[in-house]
Amino acid sequence: QVQLVESGGGLVQPGGSLRLSCVVSGRTISVYAMGWFRQGPGQEREFVAAISSIGATITYADSVKGRATISRDNAKNTVFLQMNSLKPEDTAVYYCATGPSTTQLRSGAGIYWGQGTQVTVSS
Repeated sequence: QVQLVESGGGLVQPGGSLRLSCVVSGRTISVYAMGWFRQGPGQEREFVAAISSIGATITYADSVKGRATISRDNAKNTVFLQMNSLKPEDTAVYYCATGPSTTQLRSGAGIYWGQGTQVTVSS
């Protein structure tokens, strides 16, 4: 059984930073693209970032471009999302997911999903 467990969320002040982690068990992530999504209060889930299986292709949503960095460590079956210059509108539950490609993840086509980690940006 494939499980994804996110961590690293919390309360941060505007302008602050967080590093989210997603550890995958049950299958090696080296065959998957990996992505991050978020769902804010009263909003639909939206794409944040995705990285291809060996990290050659990376794509970001316009809303986080320049402030987010996605990375992966296939040896540790882990994907990361570094978020800087956080804004109140970044407040959301952040989810990671596996996917067949960054293009399909960008369209929301995840295969396996985690339960999410809450990020709250507030002073």
